[in-house]
Amino acid sequence: MFSTQINGALSAPLDRAFVKEREQSGRRFSYIEGWHAIAEANRIFGFDGWHRETVEVRLVNERPRKIGRDGREGWAVSYIVRVRIIVMDTIRDGMGSGHGIDVDLGLAHESAIKEAETDAMKRALMTFGNPFGLALYDKEQRQVVEAQPEKLQPTDLNAMIEEVLRMKTTTALRKWWKQTADFRNSVGLVDGTEEYQLLYTTFVTHGKKLAAGETVNG
Repeated sequence: MFSTQINGALSAPLDRAFVKEREQSGRRFSYIEGWHAIAEANRIFGFDGWHRETVEVRLVNERPRKIGRDGREGWAVSYIVRVRIIVMDTIRDGMGSGHGIDVDLGLAHESAIKEAETDAMKRALMTFGNPFGLALYDKEQRQVVEAQPEKLQPTDLNAMIEEVLRMKTTTALRKWWKQTADFRNSVGLVDGTEEYQLLYTTFVTHGKKLAAGETVNG
């Protein structure tokens, strides 16, 4: 049984600042990012109060395909993954899918698995309440609110650093940095602060390591 504090946090509305949108098949979908789901789990349950494990990984597609305008030979890979979230005596599972496209078959597999694991984790966490995206399943989004600006929380910074270090390609790393720009600005994670310097240094250092590896493998 969860404490009154945890139950209160789980039933709180979702801050619209963390809601992103994407287009797919002519429709717009709202979602929260993986790093934010991790940060919320750390904030609500505690760093040592929850556990995530991947219990099923299934390859559903692997085929050669052309990549880019120059038509380079590459690979398209798709996975379905099941992730389990354990909080005390409560167990929730989520299924997710992921797709990877790369000239390197190994990187295509790695990208697809990572995307599928993140998708499955978010689906499992979503069942706990609004802060994990449950509010987005209501078409009217009545539990999504414009919250007052908040200061950066340690859990947010730790989750973002963890997400940076999980990136496997420079392309994915640059895309992530661009996608999180609005959030960084909203919580004051800007140039000139110690927190920004820590995150940016991690971003640059990890980017150089990835670039060096891509040069060797390329």
